[in-house]
Amino acid sequence: MLDTKLMSVVQRMQKNEITGFHAYTLLAKKAKDEHNRKVLLRMAGEEKKHYETWKKYTQQDIKPNRLILFIYSIFNTVFGFTFTLKFMEKLEDADAANYEQYIKELPEAQKISKEEEEHEKELIEMLDEDRLKYVGSMVLGLNDALVELTGTLAGLSLALQNTKLIALSGLVTGISATLSMMSSEYLSSRSEGAEHPFKAAGYTGIMYIAAVVMLVLPYLILDSEHYLWALGAMLIIVILIILVFTYYVSVAQDLPFKKRFLEMATISIGVAVIAFVIGLIVKNVLGIEV
Repeated sequence: MLDTKLMSVVQRMQKNEITGFHAYTLLAKKAKDEHNRKVLLRMAGEEKKHYETWKKYTQQDIKPNRLILFIYSIFNTVFGFTFTLKFMEKLEDADAANYEQYIKELPEAQKISKEEEEHEKELIEMLDEDRLKYVGSMVLGLNDALVELTGTLAGLSLALQNTKLIALSGLVTGISATLSMMSSEYLSSRSEGAEHPFKAAGYTGIMYIAAVVMLVLPYLILDSEHYLWALGAMLIIVILIILVFTYYVSVAQDLPFKKRFLEMATISIGVAVIAFVIGLIVKNVLGIEV
Protein backbone atom coordinates (compact mmCIF):
# COMPACT_ATOMS: atom_id res chain seq x y z
CA MET A 1 0.00 0.00 0.00
CA LEU A 2 1.18 3.50 -0.85
CA ASP A 3 0.39 6.70 0.97
CA THR A 4 -1.51 9.46 -0.83
CA LYS A 5 1.60 11.44 -1.83
CA LEU A 6 3.44 8.40 -3.17
CA MET A 7 0.36 7.20 -5.03
CA SER A 8 0.14 10.59 -6.75
CA VAL A 9 3.78 10.25 -7.86
CA VAL A 10 3.19 6.76 -9.24
CA GLN A 11 0.08 7.91 -11.12
CA ARG A 12 2.08 10.73 -12.68
CA MET A 13 4.83 8.32 -13.77
CA GLN A 14 2.21 5.97 -15.16
CA LYS A 15 0.65 8.82 -17.12
CA ASN A 16 4.06 9.82 -18.49
CA GLU A 17 4.72 6.26 -19.66
CA ILE A 18 1.39 5.86 -21.46
CA THR A 19 1.85 9.30 -23.03
CA GLY A 20 5.28 8.21 -24.23
CA PHE A 21 3.80 4.99 -25.63
CA HIS A 22 1.24 6.90 -27.69
CA ALA A 23 3.83 9.50 -28.75
CA TYR A 24 6.26 6.88 -30.09
CA THR A 25 3.40 5.02 -31.78
CA LEU A 26 2.26 8.24 -33.43
CA LEU A 27 5.78 9.01 -34.66
CA ALA A 28 6.11 5.44 -35.95
CA LYS A 29 2.94 5.77 -38.01
CA LYS A 30 4.29 8.92 -39.66
CA ALA A 31 7.76 7.49 -40.28
CA LYS A 32 8.38 6.77 -43.96
CA ASP A 33 11.50 4.67 -43.41
CA GLU A 34 10.80 1.09 -42.31
CA HIS A 35 13.92 0.94 -40.13
CA ASN A 36 12.94 4.10 -38.25
CA ARG A 37 9.39 2.81 -37.85
CA LYS A 38 10.58 -0.43 -36.23
CA VAL A 39 12.89 1.43 -33.83
CA LEU A 40 10.09 3.78 -32.78
CA LEU A 41 7.70 0.88 -32.21
CA ARG A 42 10.34 -0.81 -30.07
CA MET A 43 10.60 2.35 -27.97
CA ALA A 44 6.80 2.43 -27.69
CA GLY A 45 6.84 -1.16 -26.45
CA GLU A 46 9.25 -0.29 -23.66
CA GLU A 47 7.08 2.62 -22.55
CA LYS A 48 4.04 0.32 -22.46
CA LYS A 49 5.97 -2.20 -20.34
CA HIS A 50 6.86 0.53 -17.84
CA TYR A 51 3.24 1.67 -17.81
CA GLU A 52 2.13 -1.85 -16.86
CA THR A 53 4.70 -1.88 -14.03
CA TRP A 54 3.18 1.21 -12.44
CA LYS A 55 -0.33 -0.08 -13.05
CA LYS A 56 0.39 -2.89 -10.59
CA TYR A 57 0.61 -0.21 -7.90
CA THR A 58 -2.32 1.97 -8.92
CA GLN A 59 -4.64 -0.80 -10.13
CA GLN A 60 -6.20 1.62 -12.61
CA ASP A 61 -6.02 2.62 -16.26
CA ILE A 62 -4.74 6.14 -16.88
CA LYS A 63 -5.23 8.10 -20.08
CA PRO A 64 -2.35 9.86 -21.88
CA ASN A 65 -1.86 13.62 -21.87
CA ARG A 66 -3.60 14.64 -25.10
CA LEU A 67 -2.20 18.17 -25.06
CA ILE A 68 1.37 16.84 -24.89
CA LEU A 69 0.64 14.41 -27.73
CA PHE A 70 -0.70 17.28 -29.84
CA ILE A 71 2.45 19.33 -29.15
CA TYR A 72 4.66 16.38 -30.09
CA SER A 73 2.70 15.95 -33.31
CA ILE A 74 3.29 19.61 -34.22
CA PHE A 75 6.99 19.33 -33.35
CA ASN A 76 7.30 16.22 -35.50
CA THR A 77 5.73 17.99 -38.49
CA VAL A 78 7.79 21.18 -38.14
CA PHE A 79 11.13 20.00 -36.72
CA GLY A 80 11.21 16.25 -37.46
CA PHE A 81 11.19 13.18 -35.25
CA THR A 82 14.81 13.42 -34.04
CA PHE A 83 14.20 16.82 -32.44
CA THR A 84 10.88 15.60 -31.02
CA LEU A 85 12.43 12.49 -29.49
CA LYS A 86 15.33 14.37 -27.94
CA PHE A 87 12.95 17.02 -26.61
CA MET A 88 10.89 14.22 -25.03
CA GLU A 89 14.09 12.75 -23.60
CA LYS A 90 14.97 16.05 -21.93
CA LEU A 91 11.53 16.21 -20.29
CA GLU A 92 11.86 12.62 -19.10
CA ASP A 93 15.30 13.34 -17.64
CA ALA A 94 13.81 16.26 -15.70
CA ASP A 95 11.04 14.00 -14.35
CA ALA A 96 13.54 11.29 -13.45
CA ALA A 97 15.46 13.77 -11.29
CA ASN A 98 12.25 14.49 -9.37
CA TYR A 99 11.64 10.79 -8.73
CA GLU A 100 15.05 10.02 -7.24
CA GLN A 101 13.81 10.80 -3.74
CA TYR A 102 11.26 7.98 -4.02
CA ILE A 103 13.68 5.23 -5.03
CA LYS A 104 13.70 3.62 -1.57
CA GLU A 105 9.92 3.31 -1.55
CA LEU A 106 9.74 2.37 -5.25
CA PRO A 107 12.65 0.13 -6.28
CA GLU A 108 11.22 -0.10 -9.80
CA ALA A 109 11.80 3.65 -10.27
CA GLN A 110 15.57 3.23 -10.37
CA LYS A 111 15.38 0.24 -12.71
CA ILE A 112 13.01 1.95 -15.13
CA SER A 113 15.02 5.17 -15.06
CA LYS A 114 18.20 3.27 -15.89
CA GLU A 115 16.51 1.32 -18.69
CA GLU A 116 15.11 4.45 -20.29
CA GLU A 117 18.41 6.30 -20.04
CA GLU A 118 20.34 3.46 -21.67
CA HIS A 119 17.82 2.13 -24.16
CA GLU A 120 16.37 5.38 -25.46
CA LYS A 121 19.75 6.98 -26.16
CA GLU A 122 20.85 3.79 -27.87
CA LEU A 123 17.70 3.66 -29.97
CA ILE A 124 17.78 7.35 -30.89
CA GLU A 125 21.29 6.83 -32.25
CA MET A 126 19.88 4.10 -34.50
CA LEU A 127 17.46 6.53 -36.16
CA ASP A 128 18.34 8.12 -39.47
CA GLU A 129 16.56 11.36 -40.38
CA ASP A 130 17.18 12.83 -43.82
CA ARG A 131 16.99 16.49 -42.87
CA LEU A 132 19.72 16.17 -40.21
CA LYS A 133 22.19 15.25 -42.94
CA TYR A 134 21.72 18.73 -44.35
CA VAL A 135 21.84 20.81 -41.17
CA GLY A 136 25.08 22.35 -42.48
CA SER A 137 23.28 23.51 -45.63
CA MET A 138 20.37 24.82 -43.56
CA VAL A 139 22.71 26.75 -41.26
CA LEU A 140 24.54 28.18 -44.27
CA GLY A 141 21.32 29.41 -45.88
CA LEU A 142 19.89 30.86 -42.69
CA ASN A 143 23.10 32.49 -41.48
CA ASP A 144 23.74 34.18 -44.82
CA ALA A 145 20.14 35.34 -45.16
CA LEU A 146 20.03 36.81 -41.66
CA VAL A 147 23.38 38.59 -41.92
CA GLU A 148 22.99 39.87 -45.49
CA LEU A 149 19.29 40.78 -45.38
CA THR A 150 19.45 42.29 -41.89
CA GLY A 151 22.28 44.55 -43.03
CA THR A 152 20.64 45.34 -46.37
CA LEU A 153 17.22 46.19 -44.89
CA ALA A 154 18.73 48.23 -42.06
CA GLY A 155 20.83 50.26 -44.52
CA LEU A 156 17.92 50.74 -46.91
CA SER A 157 15.61 51.79 -44.07
CA LEU A 158 17.47 55.04 -43.54
CA ALA A 159 18.53 55.51 -47.14
CA LEU A 160 15.05 55.12 -48.67
CA GLN A 161 12.72 55.86 -45.70
CA ASN A 162 9.80 54.19 -47.48
CA THR A 163 8.63 50.72 -46.44
CA LYS A 164 7.37 49.73 -49.91
CA LEU A 165 10.61 50.71 -51.66
CA ILE A 166 12.61 48.95 -48.94
CA ALA A 167 10.46 45.81 -49.30
CA LEU A 168 10.87 45.83 -53.09
CA SER A 169 14.63 46.24 -52.84
CA GLY A 170 14.84 43.60 -50.12
CA LEU A 171 12.83 41.04 -52.11
CA VAL A 172 14.84 41.56 -55.30
CA THR A 173 18.11 41.31 -53.33
CA GLY A 174 16.86 38.31 -51.36
CA ILE A 175 15.63 36.31 -54.35
CA SER A 176 18.85 36.99 -56.27
CA ALA A 177 20.93 36.01 -53.24
CA THR A 178 18.86 32.82 -52.79
CA LEU A 179 19.61 31.67 -56.34
CA SER A 180 23.27 32.58 -55.87
CA MET A 181 23.53 30.67 -52.59
CA MET A 182 21.81 27.60 -54.04
CA SER A 183 24.20 27.56 -56.97
CA SER A 184 27.22 27.93 -54.69
CA GLU A 185 26.02 25.18 -52.34
CA TYR A 186 25.34 22.84 -55.25
CA LEU A 187 28.80 23.37 -56.74
CA SER A 188 30.43 23.09 -53.30
CA SER A 189 28.59 19.87 -52.42
CA ARG A 190 29.31 18.37 -55.81
CA SER A 191 33.01 19.17 -55.60
CA GLU A 192 33.12 17.51 -52.15
CA GLY A 193 31.53 14.36 -53.56
CA ALA A 194 28.22 14.73 -51.70
CA GLU A 195 25.63 12.09 -52.53
CA HIS A 196 22.77 14.53 -53.18
CA PRO A 197 24.08 18.03 -54.08
CA PHE A 198 20.62 19.08 -55.33
CA LYS A 199 19.14 18.33 -51.91
CA ALA A 200 21.85 20.33 -50.18
CA ALA A 201 21.18 23.27 -52.51
CA GLY A 202 17.45 22.87 -51.92
CA TYR A 203 17.74 23.03 -48.12
CA THR A 204 19.99 26.09 -48.41
CA GLY A 205 17.51 27.80 -50.73
CA ILE A 206 14.46 26.96 -48.61
CA MET A 207 16.02 28.39 -45.46
CA TYR A 208 17.28 31.48 -47.29
CA ILE A 209 13.99 32.38 -48.99
CA ALA A 210 11.99 31.66 -45.82
CA ALA A 211 14.18 34.11 -43.91
CA VAL A 212 13.83 36.68 -46.71
CA VAL A 213 10.03 36.52 -46.61
CA MET A 214 9.87 36.82 -42.81
CA LEU A 215 12.31 39.74 -42.66
CA VAL A 216 10.61 41.69 -45.46
CA LEU A 217 7.10 41.06 -44.09
CA PRO A 218 7.03 44.05 -41.64
CA TYR A 219 7.87 46.42 -44.51
CA LEU A 220 5.00 45.01 -46.57
CA ILE A 221 2.49 45.28 -43.74
CA LEU A 222 3.27 48.73 -42.28
CA ASP A 223 2.53 52.09 -43.88
CA SER A 224 5.18 53.75 -46.05
CA GLU A 225 6.27 56.28 -43.43
CA HIS A 226 6.63 53.76 -40.59
CA TYR A 227 9.99 52.46 -41.78
CA LEU A 228 11.58 52.67 -38.31
CA TRP A 229 8.75 50.57 -36.84
CA ALA A 230 9.30 48.04 -39.62
CA LEU A 231 13.03 48.03 -38.86
CA GLY A 232 12.35 47.34 -35.17
CA ALA A 233 9.91 44.54 -36.03
CA MET A 234 12.42 43.05 -38.45
CA LEU A 235 15.11 42.95 -35.75
CA ILE A 236 12.71 41.22 -33.34
CA ILE A 237 11.94 38.62 -36.02
CA VAL A 238 15.68 38.09 -36.53
CA ILE A 239 16.13 37.34 -32.81
CA LEU A 240 13.14 34.95 -32.81
CA ILE A 241 14.39 33.09 -35.89
CA ILE A 242 17.84 32.71 -34.36
CA LEU A 243 16.30 31.59 -31.05
CA VAL A 244 14.10 28.91 -32.62
CA PHE A 245 16.64 27.59 -35.11
CA THR A 246 19.53 27.55 -32.63
CA TYR A 247 17.37 25.67 -30.12
CA TYR A 248 16.41 23.16 -32.83
CA VAL A 249 20.04 22.48 -33.76
CA SER A 250 21.17 22.35 -30.12
CA VAL A 251 18.51 19.74 -29.24
CA ALA A 252 18.70 17.69 -32.45
CA GLN A 253 22.52 17.52 -32.42
CA ASP A 254 23.20 17.76 -28.67
CA LEU A 255 25.09 21.04 -29.00
CA PRO A 256 25.35 23.95 -26.51
CA PHE A 257 22.53 26.45 -27.02
CA LYS A 258 23.49 29.69 -25.24
CA LYS A 259 26.89 30.25 -26.84
CA ARG A 260 25.63 29.57 -30.39
CA PHE A 261 22.58 31.81 -29.90
CA LEU A 262 24.57 34.76 -28.53
CA GLU A 263 27.18 34.43 -31.27
CA MET A 264 24.65 34.37 -34.10
CA ALA A 265 22.47 37.15 -32.60
CA THR A 266 25.50 39.41 -32.00
CA ILE A 267 26.69 39.04 -35.59
CA SER A 268 23.27 39.71 -37.13
CA ILE A 269 22.41 42.71 -34.94
CA GLY A 270 25.96 44.07 -35.23
CA VAL A 271 25.78 43.98 -39.02
CA ALA A 272 22.39 45.72 -38.90
CA VAL A 273 23.77 48.55 -36.75
CA ILE A 274 26.80 49.02 -39.02
CA ALA A 275 24.62 49.00 -42.15
CA PHE A 276 22.22 51.52 -40.56
CA VAL A 277 25.11 53.88 -39.88
CA ILE A 278 26.42 53.40 -43.43
CA GLY A 279 22.97 54.24 -44.78
CA LEU A 280 22.93 57.42 -42.71
CA ILE A 281 26.41 58.44 -43.92
CA VAL A 282 25.69 57.68 -47.58
CA LYS A 283 22.40 59.59 -47.48
CA ASN A 284 24.00 62.68 -45.97
CA VAL A 285 27.25 62.64 -47.99
CA LEU A 286 25.60 62.01 -51.35
CA GLY A 287 22.55 64.10 -50.55
CA ILE A 288 20.23 61.68 -52.28
CA GLU A 289 16.52 62.11 -51.53
CA VAL A 290 14.00 59.44 -52.60
